[in-house]
This record gives sequence, C-alpha cells and structure tokens, in this order.
Amino acid sequence: MTAPVQIQTPLTPERVKTLHSGDEVRITGTIYTARDAAHKKLCQLLDEGSPLPFDIKDQIIFYTGPTPAPPGYPIGSCGPTTSYRMDRYTPRLLSLGLRGMIGKGRRGQPVIDSIVENTAVYFSAEGGCGALLARYILESEVVAFPELGTEAIRRLRVENFPVSVFCDCGGNIYSPYL
Repeated sequence: MTAPVQIQTPLTPERVKTLHSGDEVRITGTIYTARDAAHKKLCQLLDEGSPLPFDIKDQIIFYTGPTPAPPGYPIGSCGPTTSYRMDRYTPRLLSLGLRGMIGKGRRGQPVIDSIVENTAVYFSAEGGCGALLARYILESEVVAFPELGTEAIRRLRVENFPVSVFCDCGGNIYSPYL
C-alpha cells in the first residue's frame, strides 16, 4: 500500500493537479466547516454584494456540524454529512476559488463539471467516524453565523486529517463500491 499523500493548506491549483481519484490524503493546516444552512447564507451575502466572512480562495470546506466540545477538547464529534445537499451552491463557490470540499456521497454532474472547470477536488471522509476525526482537530473557532449553532462556520486547525480523493480535478470518480 502506498503512503498517504501529505498536503498543507492553502490548497493551490498546482497541488490539486497532483491528486488522483482514490489517493489517501492527510491534510494539515486550516479548513472551514459549513453545511447547507451556511452555504445558503454565503450565497445570500454574494447576492447582496457583501463580502464573505473568510477568504474562500484556495480553501477547503468540510461539510460537518460538530457536536459540542467535551471539556478539554477543541471540538466534539464531527463526521461528514451528505454532500449533495450543498450541490446547488457549490459551483458558485468553486468559481470564486474554493479549492476543496470534504463530505460523503456522490455529487451531481454540475458539481463534477465545476470541479474540473475550476481545478478543485472533492475529498471523502469516512462516515460514522466523527469521534475519530475529531482527534485530528487541534483548534476550532466560530467565524461566521453563530446563530446557526452546530451549523455555524468554523475555522479548524487540523493535523494529518484523513481523507481520500473521491473526485479529482479531471472528473475521475473513485468509489470502492462501484
């Protein structure tokens, strides 16, 4: 078995081009959380001509709504949520420079086309492993939409966060179940 690919954020287009469908990857650096309610609010800000609450260029968004942090920990359980719920918003964010997404499940063809067009990548994280994934998160801070509770946007500092490439920038899909 090949060793996992190590990547640092921010995630550049040049780095994305080296990732291939099926690659095991370990992410170190900053990633952001956002689910469907936060995605809707991001697009509403864009519709209003308002700035986004963080610079989305070359960033990775993790589709999760973590549970509250137990005492002494930066975050609670934070497994991936089903990604297709963000599909209606994703092409717009990719066109602004969003470089990667972490979730679970398939994406619609417009999202895959936008991944290719914008040199991005869709990573999958193992569903049902939220408590394990939380171990790779060193810091968590709400940066936008605190009124959304667990769906607020958080900035996470991660180290060796385990994911695999589900859809690479060539539109190639990996699924062990196909």
